[in-house]
Amino acid sequence: MDIQSLYYFAELSKDLHITRTAERLHISQQTLSNHLLRLEKYFGARLVERSQPTRLTSAGEYVLSFAEKLGRDERNLKDMLSDAGRQERGTLRIGGSEMRLNAFLPEVLCIFGSKYPKVDIRLTSATSSVLEPLVESGALDYGVVLSQERNPALNEWHLMEDQVYLCVADSLLAEYYGDGADALKRRSLSGAELGDFAELPFCMLSNRMGTRIKECFDGAGVTPRRLLTSPNTQIGLSLCRRRKAACFATRMNLADSNNNLEPDINVFPLHNESKPITQRLSIIRRKDRYISRFAKFFLDTTLDYFENLGQMRMERLARSE
Repeated sequence: MDIQSLYYFAELSKDLHITRTAERLHISQQTLSNHLLRLEKYFGARLVERSQPTRLTSAGEYVLSFAEKLGRDERNLKDMLSDAGRQERGTLRIGGSEMRLNAFLPEVLCIFGSKYPKVDIRLTSATSSVLEPLVESGALDYGVVLSQERNPALNEWHLMEDQVYLCVADSLLAEYYGDGADALKRRSLSGAELGDFAELPFCMLSNRMGTRIKECFDGAGVTPRRLLTSPNTQIGLSLCRRRKAACFATRMNLADSNNNLEPDINVFPLHNESKPITQRLSIIRRKDRYISRFAKFFLDTTLDYFENLGQMRMERLARSE
């Protein structure tokens, strides 16, 4: 038995498919099969049922638990030794949605990379529901996620209440509300209620934020006029820029694209019954994971970024060119 064989076995457990796992790891199927056979010979038990569908045996489940713990302990030891020898090198695995990573990582990594140029950054793009188990298993060092219930195995640092905004072009408001558009804009600058915008066509979202927005429409007794439904906020922003529909975006969306929003696009904070609609954003890490100096510096730099982002004002009225 060796650590490499256990690593390959843990990776195989994710796909339960020799060919796909071998391709993902850039090794031959024979190499992967040999490592599996080596483990089965060492433990004296079959670890994988080769029937269809492929699955782990009971013994395989025990070995997987051992392999995952050994992997976490190995990464902890490497970080401890790096700190002890002041090598300031290692690997940092970070997960988040593609939009959130695009929004905050470039600025954070510019600061981080200047202090720790020898640290290898590896990114995983996924939804919050996928990221949390990856952090808990030790596959990721940090995950930037939408918080739900507290997980006792994880440390959680609050980043921000990510305000949801309604974005709509001036020309669209004028088309549907005529002379009443200016009063509607001024009233909505401090909080937009969807019942006031019921006539507009909307780009709706089929994700967690979309569920919150649908609840706002339901509470207002309004059925939205859907031009499009998508899990991607960027598509909605693109159609908003083309003056085809109103759309929804968070503070992080707008931090990533606000400089590209045309001046005739209004940005209103979304409210429901006078209460702001927000999403709780956090960064999580496994509690028993050793935190190296470079991992601590990344966390502190990220917290500083979000503290500054939380103070930025995104709401605005459209202005003439």
